[in-house]
Amino acid sequence: MKDLFDKIYRDKGPLGKWAEYAEGYFVFPKLEGEISNRMHFNGKEVVTWSINDYLGLANNPEVRKVDAEAALKYGSAYPMGARMMSGHTDLHEQLQNELAAFVKKEAAYVLNFGYQGMVSTIDALVGKDDVIVYDVDAHACIIDGVRLHMGKRFTYKHNDIESLEKNLDRATKMAEQTGGGILVISEGVFGMRGEQGRLKEIAALKKKYNFRFFVDDAHGFGTLGATGAGAGEEQGVQDDIDVYFATFAKSMASTGAFIAGDKEIMDYLKYNLRSQMFAKSLQMQLVVGALKRLDMLRSDKSHKEKLWKIVSALQTGLRDKGFDLGSTQSCVTPVYLKGSIPEAMALVKDLRENHGIFCSIVVYPVIPKGLILLRLIPTASHTLEDVNVTLEAFSAIRERLENGTYKRMAASVMEAMGA
Repeated sequence: MKDLFDKIYRDKGPLGKWAEYAEGYFVFPKLEGEISNRMHFNGKEVVTWSINDYLGLANNPEVRKVDAEAALKYGSAYPMGARMMSGHTDLHEQLQNELAAFVKKEAAYVLNFGYQGMVSTIDALVGKDDVIVYDVDAHACIIDGVRLHMGKRFTYKHNDIESLEKNLDRATKMAEQTGGGILVISEGVFGMRGEQGRLKEIAALKKKYNFRFFVDDAHGFGTLGATGAGAGEEQGVQDDIDVYFATFAKSMASTGAFIAGDKEIMDYLKYNLRSQMFAKSLQMQLVVGALKRLDMLRSDKSHKEKLWKIVSALQTGLRDKGFDLGSTQSCVTPVYLKGSIPEAMALVKDLRENHGIFCSIVVYPVIPKGLILLRLIPTASHTLEDVNVTLEAFSAIRERLENGTYKRMAASVMEAMGA
């Protein structure tokens, strides 16, 4: 019999093996200063493209004033307890009602955290006789929710409607045998690639197949659609989404999340979501803050307009310089380059130290080996000057990547690690 920890001692995992060299800089970096387009990293000011504060509300004076007043009035504890027991208030209900109206659904239910809320919602929606069909590139919270499912589940190729149909055929046969139903899960915007889920085409399949449609719109809420109600509104199929999910951690610049749909379904979920039944309610200071942020989403379109001005300038500028942005259809701006993990480390260090640009780096196993993904998140706080500085920096690092500079630097990194 082995010690349970033996496998941990032997193998730190594909990312963990780089921890000694990478931690504190490439992973678990410490950005300092007020949340903004420019912050401090490693003692230097950097243009920050890695904060999901799409609408620039995190440091908005009106928002911060409401946050501070709510914290002073309620503290960080109230209400104590889970929603079902002692953590429910009139303001939670008000927030739910306003969210439901904003995303054009009958009802909504506020969640304390997005990740565990998504996991728990999937768990509550399906039983052992039901079948789940979901996009292979779904977010980790969806994958973890699906893992709890004791019945059958199928993945379809990313945004591939033909593959979805094949798997719906399989799921239909399976559900007919078990007597269960089918849940299809997609994202409104895929946060790594920036592509919108093909919600319109998926919704159209309801005419051919009997399934319910669940959409995670974390990156679409507040940024897409005429009113900011998300990818479903953008594609004209909000009514065809049976369960809609969004987080407060991006456009709302806060903590928490919500689900929305028909009232009967929301009533069922609020009595069956284990992550909400057995965990503390969202704190009042966050509820009050969310109400203020939602009001700003509704009443002031200038934040969204400024965001898309920056998105357009950044993405157009990068494409004009020949960079590969994949097929992004959202604010998420992925820049694909070719190189190894050590080359990626050398490139990002150059970008941060010598060009003052801070963006997220994504490598294998999140993306295929041999690729480097630099992920930029434009916000309403950024300026056109930030964009121009970034375009110049990216041109410089691409030249150094192609002429082998980073490969030579990477060799010294590997030597220092004893690899």
